[in-house]
Amino acid sequence: MSRSLKKGPYINLRLLNKIKNLKADEKPVIKVWDRACTISPEMVGFTIAVHNGKTHIPVYIVENMVGHRLGEFSPTKKFSGHGGKMAKTQAAAKK
Repeated sequence: MSRSLKKGPYINLRLLNKIKNLKADEKPVIKVWDRACTISPEMVGFTIAVHNGKTHIPVYIVENMVGHRLGEFSPTKKFSGHGGKMAKTQAAAKK
């Protein structure tokens, strides 16, 4: 569900200020725990490390990501595959 139009998108002001205060030539990785923050056009071109609950996953922001949330690009669950014993035997047979 999206946020109310009268409220506008949620953008972390501390993160936005960090990005605005950076010089043009420096591009450090910025660590962020705020997964609900909406990506704004000012963030394009920067690398933001988004926390997934365990580690920070670096995400390079491009134009197509504007309007999405930071958490969408940092998966919290690791997919290990379907199946069990049968899937393991089939994977071993393929190798």
